[in-house]
Amino acid sequence: MATDPTISLKIRTALGEYLKRDPGTILITQQLRDDLGLDSMAVIELLYRIEEAFDLQIPDQDLVGLTSVGHVVRYVEKRLGETASPASTKKPAKRSKPKGKKKS
Repeated sequence: MATDPTISLKIRTALGEYLKRDPGTILITQQLRDDLGLDSMAVIELLYRIEEAFDLQIPDQDLVGLTSVGHVVRYVEKRLGETASPASTKKPAKRSKPKGKKKS
């Protein structure tokens, strides 16, 4: 599954700011704890920044599955897709019947 480059960049930028690193050196394959050295509090701080950047809330039970940069990117993509979908499910407005010529 391809990731959205805008979302990925925004997340890697937030990580880069937090870690004081160039976002270009942060790969989506990297683990938050093992590769980037984030502890539990740092992960929570990062996710708080992501919540603000994307205007969403990440429930505590979802934190367990967010172990790599790629997991975070896919999670945010999925959540943003869910918030966009209710608008697309609206029923279209009723069309009026076309007016034909009267027969005489």
